[in-house]
Amino acid sequence: MMASLRDELIALYDRDYALWLEGTIERLRDRDYSQVDWEHLLDELETMGRSDKRAIKNNLVILLVHLLKWQFQPDARSGSWAGSITEHRTRIQGLLEDSPSLNKFLDEALIWAYPRARRQASDETGIALGSFPDSCPYELDLVLGDDFLPQASMTNE
Repeated sequence: MMASLRDELIALYDRDYALWLEGTIERLRDRDYSQVDWEHLLDELETMGRSDKRAIKNNLVILLVHLLKWQFQPDARSGSWAGSITEHRTRIQGLLEDSPSLNKFLDEALIWAYPRARRQASDETGIALGSFPDSCPYELDLVLGDDFLPQASMTNE
């Protein structure tokens, strides 16, 4: 008994992802829907959506770390920090340009990212965790805006 194209695609998924993807695209272009490995394809599509959200959250963490460091460690400011702030804003903006619907996810992402950024900023600077605000001190539009850099904090010691 010969294996169907669909069975071959299913077997390829674990052996050769690139070849599986090519075969899946070919089946879809040919509108040969009965031969599509739907289970793996749907898993991949779900993963893509999660991947963009994960990228936003992770870029927000790094962006917030550098904003906190910029504010709470003004004597250590560097071009590297400014460059990182610009880079991670650009990454987030690129994701939002590609998928504008992710804008509705930003508030949730900021809530998730800030405690992690706060901890990391404390670890990297040696400044006590309690010296950083408990909740994000920056408005989302400022965090993502091209020109915002926080002023030096008067409470860092």
